[in-house]
Amino acid sequence: MTNPHEDSAALHAILEAAVDAIIVSDGQGVILRANPAAAKMFHYDVAEMIGQSVNMLMPQALADLHDGFMAHHVETGEKRIIGIGRDVEGQRKDRSVFPLHLSVGHSEVAGARIFIGILHDLTHRKATEDALARSQRLDAIGQMTGGIAHDFNNLLTVIVGNLELLEMRGADTRQLPLITDALEAAELGADLTSRLMVFARRSNLKPERADLREICSDTLALLGRTMGATFHIRTDFADDLDMVMIDPVQLQSALMNLALNARDAMGAGGELLVSIQNVTIDDAYMAQETDIEAGNYVRLSISDDGAGMSVEAQKRAFEPFFTTKSDSGGSGLGLAMVYGFVRQSGGHVTLYSELGLGTSFGLYFPALAQGDTETSVTEAGVETPSAMPRGAGETILIVEDNPKVRKLSIERIRDLGYGTMQAESGDRAYRMLQDGAEVDLVFSDLVMPGELNGYDLAAKISAEFPKLKVLLTSGYASDVVTNAMARGQSYDILHKPYRQSELAALLQALLAGGSDG
Repeated sequence: MTNPHEDSAALHAILEAAVDAIIVSDGQGVILRANPAAAKMFHYDVAEMIGQSVNMLMPQALADLHDGFMAHHVETGEKRIIGIGRDVEGQRKDRSVFPLHLSVGHSEVAGARIFIGILHDLTHRKATEDALARSQRLDAIGQMTGGIAHDFNNLLTVIVGNLELLEMRGADTRQLPLITDALEAAELGADLTSRLMVFARRSNLKPERADLREICSDTLALLGRTMGATFHIRTDFADDLDMVMIDPVQLQSALMNLALNARDAMGAGGELLVSIQNVTIDDAYMAQETDIEAGNYVRLSISDDGAGMSVEAQKRAFEPFFTTKSDSGGSGLGLAMVYGFVRQSGGHVTLYSELGLGTSFGLYFPALAQGDTETSVTEAGVETPSAMPRGAGETILIVEDNPKVRKLSIERIRDLGYGTMQAESGDRAYRMLQDGAEVDLVFSDLVMPGELNGYDLAAKISAEFPKLKVLLTSGYASDVVTNAMARGQSYDILHKPYRQSELAALLQALLAGGSDG
């Protein structure tokens, strides 16, 4: 026969030791017992909860419904909450609302009905799900944006090329200003697609081993004059920091963008805090920071005490063209570019903001282990000469799947004094070379349908026709290039849209033996 006192002591021990929140109430919803985990969850002392209605732990809307649910179950036995776990909202002592999972069971003790609720705080899980959904949405938008920007680069290549040909073929004094204006507009379009490529993680990064403190110090020295006297910039740089591999120019641009956004959010004045420290991402951290690999990072934090951002603005902050400053001329590309740059650098961006309290961005860059060396991709970088070099009748095989771009490329290359052949795919170009086509250089698009893309074609040429030069072109930029470098072979790359002078200089350099592409 069991001892009632021992049973009571055992029940008390179970409640005290339970990790999950447990609340026991009577048939009228009055709290009879609550364990320490429940008190901690709702920010009460246990004594404050005993004898109170469970409605104190719910938002008003749910509290209004609760008594009706309980009465309905007692009368009909229908299970709407009782015996069925479900996600609901709880309310803490400070009136803040949070998501939780509630499971309710019932029993009878000495003829009186009691209800036992077991509760799990879902705050971290909900934050993780939201962050993952946001990351997946941004990835999808990035893929779409990159494709659109790539197509626009093809269109701009046709526009710029035809305008330049008109200019070189004897436009009169009335036509030249129109052509110049059109070229300038086309270059503005190219700048826009370039910024979209940053968001899509297809930008032309030039990473190098760097100390974030040095870059940030130089940038903040410039910002001090730009921000104005009513804004105070405070720094907190850790003494011992790991090195990172980043593009210093893009980092400087990202920091200035975030700082100027903070200035706008702070209105007449305020404080901007820029801090840098080493951070280790482990399994415990992953509960809050999703979509970031475990490891060692250097975190750059930019925080302000400005107006803060609404929940909706935070959800969409990194989307291209989303802006809360449309009245003042904001383009909505600033944060999108920051996001794309950091992600392309192998890092992660976090955003935390409260209306009226301020906003904090965290930029996480993978830390370099001791002894890591720089790795970089050689890409075409050509100064524009005053006079365009011309060919001497050499033959160039143009490989391009877009008919309009292919037609224009033929015209541009012929105007430089070269002969041309053409192929609509890498597969077709490879067959032409196998059949004995005599060419001096292959000028190929990077992304094409069929078995052979530009890299595959270049690799086959390097292996089977080692004396034949290769020049690749693409509307995409260096992340695509880097990912395709597994064979360890690098090629000269001309990014669309390009100027005639860039094309002329590269062709001459390659055909003169200046590159072993």
